Amino acid sequence: MKDGFIKVAAASPALRVADCAYNRDQILQTMEKALALGVKLLVLPELAVTGYTCGDLFGQAALLDGAVAALEAITTATRGRDQLLVAGVPLAVAGRLYNCAAVIQDGRILGVVPKRNIPGYGEFYETRNFSPGPGEVRDCLIGGRWVPFGGNMVFRCRQLPAFCLGVEICEDLWVLDPPSGRLAAAGATIIANPSASDEATGKAAYRRSLVTGQSARLCCGYLYAASGWGESTTDLVFGAHNIIGENGALLAESLPFGEGFAVTEIDVERLAGQRRRTNTWPPSPDGFDEIFFEMEPSPATLTRDIPPDPFVPRDEAGREARCQEIISIQAHGLMKRLEHTRCAGAVLGISGGLDSTLALLVTVRAFDLLDRSRKEISAVTMPCFGTTGRTRGNAEALCAALGVSLSTVDIWDSVTRHLADIGHDGVTLDVTYENAQARERTQVLMDLANRSGGLVVGTGDLSELALGWATYNGDQMSMYGVNAGVPKTLVRHIVATMAAGAAGELRRVLLDILDTPVSPELLPAQGGEISQKTEDLVGPYRLHDFFLYYTLRWGFAPGKVLRLAETAFAGVYHRDAILRWLRVFYRRFFAQQFKRSCMPDGPRVGSAALSPRGDWRMPSDASAALWLAELDRLEE
Repeated sequence: MKDGFIKVAAASPALRVADCAYNRDQILQTMEKALALGVKLLVLPELAVTGYTCGDLFGQAALLDGAVAALEAITTATRGRDQLLVAGVPLAVAGRLYNCAAVIQDGRILGVVPKRNIPGYGEFYETRNFSPGPGEVRDCLIGGRWVPFGGNMVFRCRQLPAFCLGVEICEDLWVLDPPSGRLAAAGATIIANPSASDEATGKAAYRRSLVTGQSARLCCGYLYAASGWGESTTDLVFGAHNIIGENGALLAESLPFGEGFAVTEIDVERLAGQRRRTNTWPPSPDGFDEIFFEMEPSPATLTRDIPPDPFVPRDEAGREARCQEIISIQAHGLMKRLEHTRCAGAVLGISGGLDSTLALLVTVRAFDLLDRSRKEISAVTMPCFGTTGRTRGNAEALCAALGVSLSTVDIWDSVTRHLADIGHDGVTLDVTYENAQARERTQVLMDLANRSGGLVVGTGDLSELALGWATYNGDQMSMYGVNAGVPKTLVRHIVATMAAGAAGELRRVLLDILDTPVSPELLPAQGGEISQKTEDLVGPYRLHDFFLYYTLRWGFAPGKVLRLAETAFAGVYHRDAILRWLRVFYRRFFAQQFKRSCMPDGPRVGSAALSPRGDWRMPSDASAALWLAELDRLEE
C-alpha cells in the first residue's frame, strides 16, 4: 500500500457444480496463493461458492445451506488477516433469493452486495432463480450475524482513504447504466466484478474493451473475475478470463483457458489525484453507506509495467501512429497561425540539431497542406563560436533535401563586438558568453521576419521548457513554438519516424542528425567536435522526461517518482544517479518558471503541457523547499 499501490488479484478457482465443500477448499487454496504474493484484494467469480451453472438446484435448501456453511468457513479462515476478499454466493434474504458478492476481511463479512441486473435472455436464465437486488442498504441475518446488505455501499480503508472498493456483478457492467458509475461517484476507486461470462467467438476482445473502457470512464481500477474450470459444459464453456484495468489501461489478464489468475498493482493515489483535477467529476450521490475496514500500509513489490519512456509507445505500430499524429497536430496549429497572421512566409533557425529539424519538418508539412511553396520557408544558419562542420553541414543538407530557402548569417563578429561593448573579455566562458549568442540569433530571426513579413517558428521543446534550458529573451522566444508540447524523448522518435519514411539524401541526413549529440553549441568546438553536451550538464533527458511526466501529469511526490524510476530504470541508472538528477529537475523546474510564464503560443499535443495560459499556472517565485526536503530524507 506504500505510495498508493494496492496489490490486487482476480482469480478463478477450480470448482465442482453444487459441491460447496470442495469449492470452499479451492477458494481457501486460492486465498493462500494470493496471500503469498502479497495480494491485499482478491476477487473471485460470480457464485464461486456453488458454481454459476447450478440451474434449478438454486431452489434446493441443501445447496443454499451448504453455501452459507462454506461462506462461514471462508470467513473464519480470514481471521487475523487484512486481505480483502470478494466472493460470489447465493443468499436468501427476506424471503427472496439473491445472486450476491460477499466482502470479507479478518473474520467478518463487511457487507453483501446483491446483483442489480438479472439477465433472462439468450443463454442466461437467472430470472428463473434470482431477484434483482435492492440499492438501499439494510441489515440481513447471515449465519447468525447481522450484515449490511444492498447495492448502495462502498468499502473504504481507514489507513488509505483513497482505497475505496465498490462491487457490481457480471451483467451489471453490460447494461446501459452500470451501478459502477454511482459507486465511483460515491468514492470507489476500485470496482470488483465477480462474473460468470461464458466464452464465445470474439467475446474475449469485447469483454476486454468493456472492462478497460469502464475503468477509463470512471477513472478507476476494475477487477473482473470470471468463472472457469469446473462449471457445467451442458451448453456453455467458461474460460476464466480475468481482467484488471486501470483508467483505460489493461494492467493484467489471464487469457481464456489459461491459469485463471491475474495479479498486479493498482495505484489508487493516481486515480484519486486525477479525479481531484477533473472538475466535472460528480458529487457523491445521496443514500450511500461507507463501510470502513483496517489495513496497515505495507510496501507492494511492483510488478506492473513502468515504461522508462512514458511519452513514447513501446510497440512500433503505436509509436509510428503517435508520431504521425503529433506532427499533424503541430502542422495544423502552424497552418492556422499562418493563415490568421497572413504571413508572407516562415522564418526559423536551423542548427542541425533535433529540435530545429523537427520544427522544419513540421513547417514543411504545414506549407504542403496549405499548397504553398516551400521556398517561402526561410531557414537560417547562424554559425558562431561552437558551431561544428557536422551540424552546419547537416543543416545545409537538410534544407537542400527539403527544398526550402536557406541563408547564412555569421554572427561571430556581431557577438564579439557586443561582448566588447559590455566589457566582456570575450574569452571567459560564462553564461554571458553563451547567452549573448542565443540572443543574437533570436534578434537576427526576428529582424529577418520583420523585413520579409514572415513568422518566426520556435524550435524549443517541452523538456527544455521544463528545465529552463533556454536563454531568456533568446531562443526561449519566437512567434509560434511548434515543439512546445513535445518532450525531447518523443522529438527523437518523431524524427526517426520521418527518417524511416524518407529516402535518399533526406534519409541520410536525418539519420546523422539523430546520431549527433544534443548540444546548444555555445562553447568553442574542440578539434572540430562538439564540446558542450547538454546531458552532461543537466542530466539524461530520458530521466528528466520521466520525472516530468509523473510530476506534471500525476502530481506524484518525489519519493514515489524515485520509486517508479528505480523500477523503470533498473540496471540502467543507480538510485544515487536518479536522486542526483531528480534534485536537479526540481531545482530547475521551480527556478525557471519565469521563462515559462512568458512563453509564446504553441500547440498542445499531449496530456502533459506547460502553457501558462491553460495547462500549468504556477507563480514564478514558488519555493521548491518541500520537494527538496523530501529528497533530503530519501538520501538519508
